[in-house]
Amino acid sequence: MKILIVDDETLARQRLHGLLSELDGNYEVLEADNGVAALELIQREDPDLVLFDIRMPLMDGLEVAHHLACGDAPPAIIFTTAYQKHALEAFEIHAVDYLLKPVRRERLQEALQRARILHRARVETLRQQNGLASARTHLSATKHGNIQLVPVADVRYLKAEHKYIIAAWPEGELLLDESLKTLEREFRELFVRVHRNALAAVRYIDGLVRDESGGLTLTLRDMEEGLQVSRRHAGEIRRLLKSTDI
Repeated sequence: MKILIVDDETLARQRLHGLLSELDGNYEVLEADNGVAALELIQREDPDLVLFDIRMPLMDGLEVAHHLACGDAPPAIIFTTAYQKHALEAFEIHAVDYLLKPVRRERLQEALQRARILHRARVETLRQQNGLASARTHLSATKHGNIQLVPVADVRYLKAEHKYIIAAWPEGELLLDESLKTLEREFRELFVRVHRNALAAVRYIDGLVRDESGGLTLTLRDMEEGLQVSRRHAGEIRRLLKSTDI
């Protein structure tokens, strides 16, 4: 079995690596020190199981699990955490195993036997129950069998097209299998509603212009295409532009 250990603490990775070697010398063990690096490694190496620390820089373990859940065959996942036992009840309720640090050999062996693939809804529940309900740092979609990531900070707008959401930035687009309403709720600090089918990134708003038909179009920095602003949201956008001196 190929196992990936993801933890930003070197000593924690070394301890888990040593315990896995004791349990079975045939395990192929890989390591990563943050969530972004882990995603890249998972797509390249296709591990059977991932041991995820929950709190890490760049991208926490639960967000990585969210991105993996959109894939066709995600690896089994076990979380590791320094939380006290009373804060871990949610993991058992949802049949997701965990390892309490410092990890014991017997507990690791039990967790390996109980590990199950996570589903996206279960991951979101865990994020909220463990104080990690903040917005994701990246958006993801599966393309040609691989998980493609885009930093949320680079996205100029989110627009509903048929049954998908287009996340657009100057270098490209990503098709998301999510609802615009859910994205609006998650990223309410970063995006503003400009139309029933579109959200614009506040930090990239360039201005507001009137088109030939008399409608309003929002222009976005580094983007050729603007967003149509509905009458319902025009007042809010004008107030936003005035308050931010755009």
